Amino acid sequence: MRAPDTSEILLQVEGVSLAFGGVKALREVSFNIKKGEIRAIIGPNGAGKTSMLNVINGFYHPNHGAITFKGRTRARMQPFEAARGGIARTFQNVALFKGMSALDNIMTGRVLKVRRGVLWQMLRYGPALKEEIEHRHRVEEIIDFLEIEAIRKVPVARLPYGLQKRVELGRALAMEPDLLLLDEPMAGMNLEEKEDMSRFIIDVNNHYGTTIALIEHDMAVVMDLSDRVAVLDHGVKIADGTPDEVKSNQTVIDAYLGVAH
Repeated sequence: MRAPDTSEILLQVEGVSLAFGGVKALREVSFNIKKGEIRAIIGPNGAGKTSMLNVINGFYHPNHGAITFKGRTRARMQPFEAARGGIARTFQNVALFKGMSALDNIMTGRVLKVRRGVLWQMLRYGPALKEEIEHRHRVEEIIDFLEIEAIRKVPVARLPYGLQKRVELGRALAMEPDLLLLDEPMAGMNLEEKEDMSRFIIDVNNHYGTTIALIEHDMAVVMDLSDRVAVLDHGVKIADGTPDEVKSNQTVIDAYLGVAH
């Protein structure tokens, strides 16, 4: 695995708290993500993991605390601003346009890269046509990279779950993100599909240099893929360190892992 650039912090979470009425989803959570690393966020159900990703990419606005991304500190940001700034996201449940092909779904990830206006796009002429060809070339490269050439024209509703997750990853990669957030990328997969997805996550990190933050319940996957792991429990960060440090941490064992390794 490629060594992360430990000299540069890409994202800093500082004292983030989030509540829904009387329910405290996150409580004074702080951690960082270094450029080029694979950073895991783990914890039992209800620990606040997805809420944390939703704060990072602007779906939720924290009650307290701040996020610093690429040197810019903010307390609130909208999802489109996060996407424009270089944060892409996949979801626990596949969020694709089911009636569209794999190719067209991945093309939607290029929307923020479009520079020509609506009129040019409608005419599909001159500079607009040239731009569309460039976007399609980029998407075809991603399709080759993810080894989904055979299903590029297939409507995603007809694809098995594992391939749908791969298409969703492709759409996120089409945004050319600096930070890729993966929310349970292995959920619902069989062993072979998990092995494929693990390989692609490592390849994305190595080939594109993309920094990755992932939530995952499969501890074998987490320990194999991650450079560092943050552990949440009931909205509180209870541990943070390398996979070996975390899996031997007694607080983590008691709260989540259940047995010592």
